[in-house]
Formats: sequence, C-alpha cells, structure tokens
Amino acid sequence: MMSDLFSLGRRGLFLFDAETAHGLSIAALRTGLVSACKAPADPRLAQTVAGIRFSNPLGMAAGYDKNAEVPDALLSLGFGFAEVGTLTPKPQAGNPKPRIFRLERDNAVINRLGFNNEGHAAALARLSARRSRPGIVGVNIGANKDATDRVADYVAGIRQFYSVATYFTANISSPNTPGLRDLQAKESLDALLSAVLAARSEEGLRAGKRLPVFLKIAPDLTEEGMDDIAEVAAAHDLDGLIVSNTTLSRDGLTDTTLAGEAGGLSGVPLFDRSTAVLARMRKRVGPDLPIIGVGGVSSAETALEKIRAGADLVQLYSCMVYQGPALPGRILRGLSALLDREKVANIRELRDSRLGHWLSVKV
Repeated sequence: MMSDLFSLGRRGLFLFDAETAHGLSIAALRTGLVSACKAPADPRLAQTVAGIRFSNPLGMAAGYDKNAEVPDALLSLGFGFAEVGTLTPKPQAGNPKPRIFRLERDNAVINRLGFNNEGHAAALARLSARRSRPGIVGVNIGANKDATDRVADYVAGIRQFYSVATYFTANISSPNTPGLRDLQAKESLDALLSAVLAARSEEGLRAGKRLPVFLKIAPDLTEEGMDDIAEVAAAHDLDGLIVSNTTLSRDGLTDTTLAGEAGGLSGVPLFDRSTAVLARMRKRVGPDLPIIGVGGVSSAETALEKIRAGADLVQLYSCMVYQGPALPGRILRGLSALLDREKVANIRELRDSRLGHWLSVKV
C-alpha cells in the first residue's frame, strides 16, 4: 500500500520541476502529511561513534533540510540522525535557476544550488525551538560565496550553533561555490581546522560539553589530495570524516541529455566512486577515526557495503527522491535481515570486511 501510494505521489511530484518538488516535500514533512513504516528498533544496529550513541547507522545527509525546518520529521521516518544545512552566516540565494536536474534513467540528480539558505539566524531560531526534543541533529556549516574570510564563516558557524547542535560538519567539498574545494589543499585545510577546532574548544569550555566536528570531503580527490587530508586530519583533534559530497564526474551515465549540466552529480552513479574513496581514506587514517559514508546509498545492501568498505555510519539523500519516505525503514529492516544472515551481534563487526575489494576499485 505504501509503495502504491508513493508511486502515485511521485508521479505527481515529478510533474513539477525538481526544486519545486523539493519544496513541496519539505512542506509535507513540516505539516505531518508524510508518514512511513518505521523499522522496529534493533540493538544490533546501535553503536557509539565520536562519543555519540546512535540507535542505527542511517542518517539524512545535508542538503535536503537546508534551513533546519524538518529535522524531527526526518527522525520520525526512522533515520538515526539528521544533518541540516549547509548553513552560511548570511542568507544567500544561491545560483540562478534552474539548478537541480533529475536524471531518472540513472536514478541520479545534478545540482548547482550554491549553498542557498536563509542564514544562521533563521536556522538558529528553529533549532532553539526544538532544543528539548530528543534525537541527533548535526549542523553542516559553510562559507558565503562573497566572504572575504571563509575560515571566519566556519568559525562563526561553530559559535552560533554550539548550544543546539549534536555535532558539526565543516563542508569544504561542494563544487558549486567557486574556490570552496581549494580549502581541501594542505595549508588551507590546516588553517581551517586550526581555527574551527580552537573555536570548538572555547565554546566547549563555556558550555561544559565537547561537540564532535566532522570534515566533509569530495569524491574527486587525487591520491596526493587524499594523502594531504589524512595527514592534516591526524595533526588535529578532528572527530571524523564524511566521504563524500557530489562528483563532477559523469562516468556511466545513460542520460546524455542532462549529463552536460554543470554541477555535482549524486545518486546511484556516485556509489562506486564514493565508496572507493571511502576505502582509500579508511586505509590512510587507520581504524580509529570515524567515517560517515555518503553517495549512492539506495538499499540495505549498499548501506552495508559502505560499512564493509570502512564506514561507521552512512547517509543518503538523492535516492530518497526516487524511492520516497519509506526508504529509511526499508533499509533498516533490510540491515536487520542481513545481520541475521551474517550471524553477527553488532553491525560494527562487519566494518572493513571488504576494504581490500574497494581499495582495488579504480577512481
């Protein structure tokens, strides 16, 4: 029944352009019109990562709830955590429309949004209003396009949201803000992490709590770029990596009409590239640094494969565009069935079990 209803709903939503449909989905979540069949809690899916106890490893990636409008509604779908943003200090409109494109034959999306969001103040008001509610809500922070000091924008995000976030993600991986990915370069990244983590320490002393900070990186890094990130991460008190954001590659697409659109590609075609980069980063950073795997997660099998490649947690976004709000519950039920088959007591036992395979996949 849920599948039939979503099939009808998707046909209706797909009559609209992608950005309008996204806005309608946010409105539906905000007003309680969307419900889904949550999976029963499975203690085998629970684990502690970066000092946070996650009831399950599946999260909503940043980019969907850009303005922190519906984190609790997302959690109600079954996600173990939700990440809001990317948030910049000042509101910004982003790039000209149209700027989101569905590649339906590929179950993929190309976007060139450009950190469109309402800014820190609007998101802070919403997150402050939900402060007493349970649930893990991460805050993804970025820099305004016209910022003269981008590092200062990230520091402002730490200071602004410290009282309402469960964790932070410093997003330096979007291809849609000119020059942003330059922050992945060794010296620039060292300066960024020094400033961000110093702000975290100062705010943590005031608040009496230490919030984890993750770094979100791109899937288009060279081997040397991955070496540099691993080296800088090891030199700082960073709590983890998120691998990865959208790709500029168009390998494997069948929808050649839209493949030429500028922007980052996400969805099913991103899975192999992002998972291979994930494995390479796991090998570089060793077994202890947490990694959240993102890119092309569309099923229990692909979620588990991210974990087998070295992820502690996984996130999705684009594949829910095609499969609807029942996807989180379906993935979690599938993960429980896979754990039954593997006869393991906790999903963490399967981490890195196919690391060698993914290290051999070319990117």
